[in-house]
Amino acid sequence: MNPLNWPEVIYFRAMLGVRIERARNAPSRGASAVEWVIITAIIAGVAMGLALAIQNLVKNKQAEIEKGFGGGGNGGNGGNP
Repeated sequence: MNPLNWPEVIYFRAMLGVRIERARNAPSRGASAVEWVIITAIIAGVAMGLALAIQNLVKNKQAEIEKGFGGGGNGGNGGNP
């Protein structure tokens, strides 16, 4: 017997056909894949911008602290010159 004629396969194909037809005729709701990509790119851009801003603030504060301690010492080499 041909596997395409099995009752399970026939039922699955009919169910899939109904779902595809519903999806084609349904009014569009929600965001499409392209819209999700755009939204994700915007969020990622904002997150990267915030990360760079925080990184710059931390580096500036680090330089300020090192300046207050006279350059930060000898680099942690155990006190050897």
